[in-house]
Amino acid sequence: MSTDRTSRTRPPATPGTGHGRISTETVRTIVESNHTRRTFWKQLALIGPAFVAGAWQFGPGNLTTAMNAGSLYGYALIWVIIVSTILMIFLTDMSVRLGIRTPISLISSIKETLGGWVGVVAGFGVFLITLCFSVGNAVGSGVGLSMLIPGTSPVMWTIICTLAVGTILFLKGIYGIVEKILIAIVALMAFCFIASAFASNPDWAAAGSGLIPVVPEGSWLLIIGLVGTNFSINAAFYTSYGTKARKRTAEEYRDITVVDTVPGIIAPGIMTALVIIVAAAVLHDTGTDAPAGFAGLTAIFEPIAGPVGTWIFALGFFGAAFSSMIPNCIAGGTMLSDALGRGASADTITARLGSGFILLFGIAITLIFSGTSPVELIVLAQALTVLFAPVLAALIIVMANNRKLMEDLRNKWWQNLLGLVGLIAVLALGIRLVISLVGA
Repeated sequence: MSTDRTSRTRPPATPGTGHGRISTETVRTIVESNHTRRTFWKQLALIGPAFVAGAWQFGPGNLTTAMNAGSLYGYALIWVIIVSTILMIFLTDMSVRLGIRTPISLISSIKETLGGWVGVVAGFGVFLITLCFSVGNAVGSGVGLSMLIPGTSPVMWTIICTLAVGTILFLKGIYGIVEKILIAIVALMAFCFIASAFASNPDWAAAGSGLIPVVPEGSWLLIIGLVGTNFSINAAFYTSYGTKARKRTAEEYRDITVVDTVPGIIAPGIMTALVIIVAAAVLHDTGTDAPAGFAGLTAIFEPIAGPVGTWIFALGFFGAAFSSMIPNCIAGGTMLSDALGRGASADTITARLGSGFILLFGIAITLIFSGTSPVELIVLAQALTVLFAPVLAALIIVMANNRKLMEDLRNKWWQNLLGLVGLIAVLALGIRLVISLVGA
């Protein structure tokens, strides 16, 4: 009788611990504590999705607008890069948290929460933006290799690069492969553009004055283009898919922010600022006219930095174009597949077909306009992406505030404040672009 009463009142035993030793809750706390306490190398393993977004963001369009900004206005527009990078970090952070919390994908959750047609619009919107970017990526990769190997045809290299990226699309586990390639290329580009900046011997004091916001007369289209490339909301949107593909958890969120989100977005921002500094030193400070094509900058760069410096800059240029080419087509195909309800993975048939179409579109436009300079076309294409950016930004902010979906990872008030600043900025620039185009 007393034995039965004791067994009814005593708490159940913890397996493997016995009574009076340690509670189940204590064991769970210890396990979770050890799980979240990561070594340096385990933290490095979290690097990925934001660097993919940064590589996509830092493409030939980014280089073109930065080169024109430096050659025309010197160091005056560096502040645009700083502001854009800060806003990009916060929007990418929201997308990372959405990637952690969404059960299937961001577009699937948008369909469930806001309606199916909203998700379809978002997916097709990103797909159309990738079509715009594909032209610059195709042209830039070809021109970059032709600068590295003088006398060769840019179109030939464009075709070769397109076939190389197309081959990647047939591999299984596309995202993991692409992520490793892009992290390596981003590291290479960082070295190239840092070396180029110091080799060009810029006026660093004047470059520092570029941190003060000013708007030179006639610079609005370039400012819109710089924002369109550096505050790349479509890249931020896709980061949720990379996060989901890597199966990141809420326990990893803090470490992800430190080793991936912040450095992954700051890196292309710094490189863009360095390109402005190089162009300002090589072109603006010497009074040289801006080159009509990409190769013009390296030709002018050679007397200052020598053939090795020129080769390093050309290598960085190719890396920017090729590294943007890969995630651009994969992201566009994935978004199209998810919008059509065919799956949120780059491995679906629909995603592969969509990615292939983006590559073919880029190479087709390159062949059609092979005899003309692509610089103005690319700058305009970068600026046009701002028109759809407010829709994507609004969707990210709305979904990141969904209490049921996000739980403890829901936006804080200061995250909403900075998100709204970014949304208002791209909305205002979009309106400004429409006014400029109508006026022209």
